[in-house]
Amino acid sequence: MRRRPLSGSVANHDSKSGDIKTLKTLVPYLWPPDLELRVRVVFSMFFLVAAKLMNVLVPVIFKHAVDDLAPLGSVGLGIVVPVGLVLSYGAARVLAQSFGELRDILFGKVGQRAIRTIALAVFRHLHRLSLRFHLDRQTGGLNQAIERGSRGVEFLLNALLFSILPTLLEIGLVCGLLWTLYDIRFPLVTLATIAVYVVFTLWVTNWRIKFLRSANESGQRANTQAIDSLINYETVKYFGNEEHEARRYDQSLASYERSAVQVKVSVSVLNLGQGAIIAMGATVMMVMAAYGVADGHLRVGDFVLVNTYLIQLYLQLNALGFIYREIKRSLIDMEDMFALLRQSREIADVPGAPALLVRRGGISFENVSFRYEQDREILKAINFEVPPGHSLAIVGPSGAGKSTLSRLLFRFYDVSAGRILIDGQDIRTVTQASLRAAIGIVPQDTVLFNDTIYYNIAYGRPGASREDVEAAADLARIHDFVVSLPQGYETRVGERGLKLSGGEKQRVAIARTILKGPKILLFDEATSALDTQTEREIQLSLREVSENRTTLMIAHRLSTVVDADEILVLDQGQVVERGRHDVLLAQGGIYSGMWQRQQETAYLQAELAQALAGDGVA
Repeated sequence: MRRRPLSGSVANHDSKSGDIKTLKTLVPYLWPPDLELRVRVVFSMFFLVAAKLMNVLVPVIFKHAVDDLAPLGSVGLGIVVPVGLVLSYGAARVLAQSFGELRDILFGKVGQRAIRTIALAVFRHLHRLSLRFHLDRQTGGLNQAIERGSRGVEFLLNALLFSILPTLLEIGLVCGLLWTLYDIRFPLVTLATIAVYVVFTLWVTNWRIKFLRSANESGQRANTQAIDSLINYETVKYFGNEEHEARRYDQSLASYERSAVQVKVSVSVLNLGQGAIIAMGATVMMVMAAYGVADGHLRVGDFVLVNTYLIQLYLQLNALGFIYREIKRSLIDMEDMFALLRQSREIADVPGAPALLVRRGGISFENVSFRYEQDREILKAINFEVPPGHSLAIVGPSGAGKSTLSRLLFRFYDVSAGRILIDGQDIRTVTQASLRAAIGIVPQDTVLFNDTIYYNIAYGRPGASREDVEAAADLARIHDFVVSLPQGYETRVGERGLKLSGGEKQRVAIARTILKGPKILLFDEATSALDTQTEREIQLSLREVSENRTTLMIAHRLSTVVDADEILVLDQGQVVERGRHDVLLAQGGIYSGMWQRQQETAYLQAELAQALAGDGVA
C-alpha cells in the first residue's frame, strides 16, 4: 500500500489557519470542567496581575529614593525617608516574585492536567483508528508527534499565560504611567520601539520557520529509521547490512545537520536585528530624559525611572522574541498531534449500537467481497457458515486471502460487499468492543509486550487470578518451561518477545487466548512456528480449548486441520473447494495436490534428519 505522510505534518502546515485551529483546540483545556482547577485558574490570574503591578511599582519607589538622596532637603530627612523607601523597594520586589511563584504553583496542576488529558485523548483515538491507518503510518513518527506535541502544549500554556499576557499588561501599565508622569513623547517612543521590534521579529521568524520545519522533518525521519533498524536488528545482521543502515541513517542526519545550521544562522540574524532596534529606542528615550534633567523640569530620579523601565521592558521583549520563536515551533508540533485527533475513524460504531449478544456463536459469511484498494480485489463473493460448536478450516496458497478473513471477522476493515453475521447479528451493527470480546485469536505472527511472561499471558484477561494464569499456561504446555526459568513468570520477554523462541511465543499467545475464554476461537497459523512434537502437544490443547466452541482455523500446514468439520480451499480470493479432509483428498483437486506435496516434503525432511542423525552416531 502507498505510504501516506503523517496528517498535519510540518511539511503541510498552513501557518495562519493551522495556528488558529490549533489554538482553538487548546482553549477549552484552559478552563477545565473540574471546579478545583477552575479556582486555580482564577487565583493564578489574580496573582499574575498583582505581580505585574508590583513590578511596575518597583521603579517608582526607586525613583523617589534617588530623588530623596539628592542634596535638596535636610540631612535628617535625607537619611530617614530613603531608608523607608529602600525597605519598600525591597518589599515590593519580594512581593512581585512571590506573586509570580504563587501563580506558577497554582497553575502548575492545571497545565499538567491539560497535557495529560490531551495525550490520553490522542492515545485513545489512535487505538480507535483503523488498521489501515496504522499500516500506512510509522510508529516512530507517531510517537514523536505525541511527544513533541505534549511538550508544545506545556510550553504554549506557560508562554501565553505567563509571558505574553503579563508582558502586554506591563507594557500597557508602563506606557500609561510614563504618559501620566511626563508627556506623550515617552510612551509614543516606547510603543514605536516595541512595534518595530515585534514586526521585525514576526517577519524574520516567519522567514526562518521553513528551516524549523525542515529540521523537524529530518529529525523525525532519522528517528523513525533508527527505531525501524534497531527493531529489525536480526534481519540487519542476517543480511550483513549494518553499513547500509548506517548510510541511510547518516543521510537523514546530514539533512538534519543542514537544516540545523540554517536555523542557527537565522537565529543570529534575528538577535542582531532585535539588539539594534532595542539600542536605538533606548538611545532616543535616554536623550529625551537627559534633556529634561538639564532643563530642570525632570529630576535625576526621573532619568533613573525611564532607564529602569527601558531595561525592564526590553528584557521582557528580548524574552518575548525567544518565546515567539518557540511558540511557532510548539504550534507546528501541536498541529501534528491535534491532526491525529482530527483523523477520521474509518471503522466506527453506528450511533446507539448494542453489544453483540453471543448465544451459541454461529458464524456466517454471506457473499463477502473485499478490496484494500479500488483496483485490488482480495475476496470475491465468499459464502460459508460455521455452525455453533463446529470447526471450519480455511486453507490455500499464500496471497489467497485467508488472513484477510480474520481481519474482517474482527472488523479491522469493513466488507466491500455482503455481510458477516454472528448468531444472526451483522457485526457492523454491534459495538466493536463486544465483538472483539467474543473472539479469541492466536495469530501467525505473535508479538508480545516488552514485559514479563506473566503480564503477557494475563493480558488475555487483565485482573485474572494467578491460579487462572498458570492454569492457562499449563493448558498451553508452557507452564513447565516458565517455572524452569530463574525468574519464572517474572521473566521479561524483551521487545516484541525477541528473548523467546517462535514456539515459546506462540504458546504464550495460546495461553493468553485460553485465559480470555471467548465463545469463538480463531487460529491463524497457530502452530506454524512449532516443531512436530510440540505441534502435536499444542493440537491436543487446542482441541480441549475448542471443545463446544465455534472455531475458525486458517492454516497452511494441512496436518493441523484434518479433523475440522469442514475445510474451505481459497484460491485468488474465491472458494474453489470445500468438504471434509477425506472427501477433498478423494476429489484429487487443489487440496489433494497440496496434501501430497506437504507429505513429500515431510518425508524428505524426516529422511534428511535420520541421515544427519546417522552421521552423528558414526
